[in-house]
Amino acid sequence: MREGFEILGRHIAPGTRCAIELPLPPLYTHTPLTMRLHVVHGRRPGPRLLVCAAVHGDEINGVEIIRRLLAHRQLDRLRGTLIAVPVVNVYGLVAQSRYLPDRRDLNRSFPGSDHGSLAARIANAFLNEVVARCSHGIDLHTGAVHRTNLPQIRANLDDTEINRLARAFGVSVLLNGELPEGSLRQAADAVGVPILLYEAGEALRFDDLSVRLGVSGILNVMRALDMLPPTRKPRRGDARPFVAHGSSWVRAPASGILRSYAALGAYVDRDALLGIVADPFGDNESEVRAPAAGVVIGRTQIPLIHEGEALYHLARFKAPEAVASSLEIFQGEPSLGADFQPPGAEPDV
Repeated sequence: MREGFEILGRHIAPGTRCAIELPLPPLYTHTPLTMRLHVVHGRRPGPRLLVCAAVHGDEINGVEIIRRLLAHRQLDRLRGTLIAVPVVNVYGLVAQSRYLPDRRDLNRSFPGSDHGSLAARIANAFLNEVVARCSHGIDLHTGAVHRTNLPQIRANLDDTEINRLARAFGVSVLLNGELPEGSLRQAADAVGVPILLYEAGEALRFDDLSVRLGVSGILNVMRALDMLPPTRKPRRGDARPFVAHGSSWVRAPASGILRSYAALGAYVDRDALLGIVADPFGDNESEVRAPAAGVVIGRTQIPLIHEGEALYHLARFKAPEAVASSLEIFQGEPSLGADFQPPGAEPDV
């Protein structure tokens, strides 16, 4: 029998799970707040995987992903330890806000300090008490308010291990990039914990495809880490991953009301018409055209826009037509996300 797992002063025996509360500064009403951790400690040794969501408090897709993950029957066969944190930014979730009460972005406040701002104190506690206890991580995000993102993985793909896990996740689009200053990923990397960032859907909205892809992707990564048994056979419609060699936002040429023609996941040629911005009185219209060929991996969801606002996020690939074809197959797969089994159901392995 392997040893127990120690975190936040609690001992979790092998083959058990428990919920632990990380104390947070109370509200100004003296209402106490805690960050809840779910720890599943397998009977056999293996990696220690962190899965966290709602670092931005309004990004709730990840909360549902973790809820479904924790209900998955395959966790009974877990090797290693799963630490799942459904809501990191509890303050933001309560206020339906991306930010903390001090208006700081928690994902730009790492590594933080124990005597700094509210954001710095939360970042410091989460990094040192939770993240540093793990060997790998998956950070779940969505687009901002009124912006939606195509399911994608963002990571430093120059790192061999991160590249392997990113490809194992099972989405078509991988974005290679540096670690943003002050981000959880950057701080975790500094303490030796590689983290994948999964982006999908829109803030304050559930998107079932994004949720099912997220659950399936986490399970795929856990299999790649030998934390779960491998599947018996490959699934139909599994995504072929493509690495973007650049991305940029197409911005509004004028203020007005947007009529959008480019769908999320669509392939567009250079100079293709993405949408038309018209003033509310119909006197003037401005075309929005693609500056380069690529795939739409993000777009605004609200048609009321001001000049300069980001409208379409285009990713550039060596073979964008192949990416679009892979996305059509993947998104049209009816059994997508069938890994989820409610409690009491037979596991699909």
